[in-house]
Amino acid sequence: MARAQEAQDGDTVLRFTGEHLWVRADGDRAEVGLSDHGQDTLGEIIAVELPEVGERIEQGAPFGELESVRTVQELVAPVSGTVTAVNADLGDHVDLVNEDPYHDGWLIEVKLADESELDDLMPADEYEATVATEEA
Repeated sequence: MARAQEAQDGDTVLRFTGEHLWVRADGDRAEVGLSDHGQDTLGEIIAVELPEVGERIEQGAPFGELESVRTVQELVAPVSGTVTAVNADLGDHVDLVNEDPYHDGWLIEVKLADESELDDLMPADEYEATVATEEA
């Protein structure tokens, strides 16, 4: 299992939601993805439904879905902003979400509307403690 803290690079801010999404922010740009624990819980991801570039997402509102062999999970936006990129590689290689959730398996990139929303999310160490409690 990849540790969440290993996913943090340089001056970026890495935060997590209770729904097992991660946000890696650098200034007003943020990548969003599914945590290692989240993908492990869902099982093999077989399809993704993501917003289009240019769409606006709102913190706390649905923005897409992940389908696994076990279930379909609605994705709830961890931050508000405008989608600036969607991971096109997932179209042909959706398994990247399972294989490399913190890097090649990212879902969307967002231009943040309000950087202070990151304060509403859990730091990596708090998230890891929460996950450890769930697994116990």
